[in-house]
Amino acid sequence: MKNQLFATAALALAVVASPASAQVNGIAVAEPAIAIAASQALQTAFGQISQTYQAQRTQLEQLQSQRQAALKQFDVNNDGQLSEAEATTAQNNTAARTQIEGLDQQISQVQQPITQARVYALEQVAQQFGPAVQQVVTQHSLQLILSPGQAVYASQAADVTDEIATSLNTLVPAVSTTVPAGWRPQQQTVSLYQEVQQVLVQAALQQQAQQQQAAQPQAAQPQGR
Repeated sequence: MKNQLFATAALALAVVASPASAQVNGIAVAEPAIAIAASQALQTAFGQISQTYQAQRTQLEQLQSQRQAALKQFDVNNDGQLSEAEATTAQNNTAARTQIEGLDQQISQVQQPITQARVYALEQVAQQFGPAVQQVVTQHSLQLILSPGQAVYASQAADVTDEIATSLNTLVPAVSTTVPAGWRPQQQTVSLYQEVQQVLVQAALQQQAQQQQAAQPQAAQPQGR
């Protein structure tokens, strides 16, 4: 990944920009989900949503803890996850299955308004993605922008993800987090939201790993003879 996203206090998201990119013979690469996730408007909106729905987030944590406790009784080897055999045992336990299904339903209901607000905020940013790309295309006289997965090789200089994020910050400095009555997201927005969520998860895991590494005491230096 050309950019590294690190968590903010509320959202596990911030961006560390790489050196200014430049077009390479009219061809560049970019990662839309990362550019959108790195936009200041989306970061701010997600932070506001977290604060607005703090009570629901606390309830979600409690429900998820209850769900984990319900599943833990079937984790015979205590490895923190259910094997296929353990999952089958849980599925065949009527009482446990009913409890877990009930918790899943509650989790979905509590999560729904939070997700809806986030998708609404994201859709507003995504609507400016095309114009942001056009700004970068014009600036560097680009003829083609590929996703990294479409390129066999791309140098760091060919990556314009950061520049698209910068353009987004100019074009859409802020978005609303109040979902209008009757609003429904476009299907492509839902798909994009899932991609952005994956970026956020990766960012959170990266930050966690870095924090753990930083917390480890430095190895004792060998004493000179």
